[in-house]
Amino acid sequence: MVGRSKTASGAAGDAVIIKKYANRRLYNTASSSYITLEDLARMVRENVDFQVLDAKTGDDITHSILTQIIMDEEANGGQMLPVSFLRQLIGMYGNSMQALMPSYLEASMANFRDNQSKIREAFEKGISATPFAAIHETNMAMMRAAADVLMPGIGKAKAKPSAPAAPADSRDEIAALREQMAAMQKKLDELGK
Repeated sequence: MVGRSKTASGAAGDAVIIKKYANRRLYNTASSSYITLEDLARMVRENVDFQVLDAKTGDDITHSILTQIIMDEEANGGQMLPVSFLRQLIGMYGNSMQALMPSYLEASMANFRDNQSKIREAFEKGISATPFAAIHETNMAMMRAAADVLMPGIGKAKAKPSAPAAPADSRDEIAALREQMAAMQKKLDELGK
């Protein structure tokens, strides 16, 4: 896991120890209770740091348990890993680049998470302060144009009077869309007769 995660109690510190017994049962030593793979998946999503140990040998089997959780998620319809990616990943085993893959994948995931956080922050702050605002305004203008063609008067009635005018290129695109919509409406009218 990246960085220091919280334990089951929520405080930073040592990882929660999970013992896996021969009967395939998992025992959470912090809560003194048996848990399931679903519980471990929830703990991962909640950033609870844990280590899974084989109860008999004491070996760290966290990697294989996490891999098993991924396999269960993939098998239960939550498919996130494309077949082409899985094939490429399998192809890397035994390859001279195999040693580089773990650090590359960790860096790629960290980059993905950083960008995901930035996008989430932009939406939380409001779309008006981001580059998405121009896209949103263009999309709204096209929706109003389409509504105006399909239901004359409706698009104008719902348009904001104080909305800033679309750029010239957008106006040309909107005019072209209006022409296309009018042509489609004419064809539909002819088919309906």
